[in-house]
Amino acid sequence: MSVEYILSILKPMLEGAQATVLLFIIAIILSLPLGFLLTLAIRSNIKPVSWLAYAYIYVMRGTPLLLQLLFICFGLPMIPVIGEYMVLDRFVAAALGFVLNYAAYFAEIFRGGLLAIDKGQYEASQVLGLNKWQTTTRIILPQMFRIALPAVANESVTLVKDTALLYAVAVPELLHFAQTAVNRDFTIVPFFLTGLIYLLMTLILTTLFRWIERRLKFE
Repeated sequence: MSVEYILSILKPMLEGAQATVLLFIIAIILSLPLGFLLTLAIRSNIKPVSWLAYAYIYVMRGTPLLLQLLFICFGLPMIPVIGEYMVLDRFVAAALGFVLNYAAYFAEIFRGGLLAIDKGQYEASQVLGLNKWQTTTRIILPQMFRIALPAVANESVTLVKDTALLYAVAVPELLHFAQTAVNRDFTIVPFFLTGLIYLLMTLILTTLFRWIERRLKFE
């Protein structure tokens, strides 16, 4: 294959990669705080709130992300009476599905981070005269985020790869343009280029998280 051909297919593929990157940014920005709120809900003393949070996490982690995307994109509009008001733009629907799904995974990661903190930390905070808010914000949360960071990084890399599921709900993204080129030109070169682009994105993300880990350890 000539360089001219590679450049000709690379341009639309990079345009598709913009949708991939945008979805990743939206999902990360919204699912991380939502996951933390779910963690707080699980630890709530109000039993109905805790049960609902557990049920939500169980359903979102126990069913395939693809099924959830298909339900939001194509299932919600079919609900009697209210379906016509639940027709969403495909990208918006997909972003909503990713946020709701990954929030459940991040919630479990944060919960594990909290469970890993020794109970003596709470007792020491009381001895130092810190109130509950000071203990949480100054002692517990910083440790929780340090503990949870490697798992968050790993889940974030998975999120980058899962963005390829946009293809299944007819959102033009990186894999869509690669498949189009393969079908049109009868060559697997676009698939190799797609793999390289995904590897580059995950490399950048992995490098970023390693830098954050080093900064947190230094501090």
